[in-house]
Amino acid sequence: MKKQKSDWFDWIKALLIAVAVAFVIRTFFFIPIIVDGPSMLPTLHDRDQMIVNKFVYRIKKPERFDIVVFHASDKKDFIKRVIGLPGEHVAVKDNILYIDHEPVEEPFLSELKENMKPYQILTEDFQLENLPGGYAAIPENHVLVLGDNRSNSVDSRSIGLISMDQIVGKTSLIYWPMDRIQIVGK
Repeated sequence: MKKQKSDWFDWIKALLIAVAVAFVIRTFFFIPIIVDGPSMLPTLHDRDQMIVNKFVYRIKKPERFDIVVFHASDKKDFIKRVIGLPGEHVAVKDNILYIDHEPVEEPFLSELKENMKPYQILTEDFQLENLPGGYAAIPENHVLVLGDNRSNSVDSRSIGLISMDQIVGKTSLIYWPMDRIQIVGK
């Protein structure tokens, strides 16, 4: 009888430890997220399932072209790409990204740009001063984010700059569906 009680106690103890470890991992390190909508096409597809690294920005700052998840509202998280960093001026003119008035290649858009017709617009022209907030340069602890599907994305062009406090983490691993398993990013 004592052996049976001991076995049950060991099983319950192991289960509680597993639940505690899962809670800590999900709370502080990694969470799953499902892409909702076409704003990151062609890089991410609607319903792609990804892992978000919540820890990485505690030890380093976001880098240009990182794909981040952030709180757009109390009820909605968005997935977008970091384009502009603190202290920078960002503009797009004739489908070319300019950071501090210098053209910057966007390798994740190369295929789209190659297949465009000469009159086609991938990204409407804009400059930082004309976005919500009217900044001349991106303030400290903020980033400018854009969706890869520039003609169909709610991003910094309409919602303004994103504060570091809004960022949940970085995502780069698609784990579902099986035929889309890959590391994405720069």
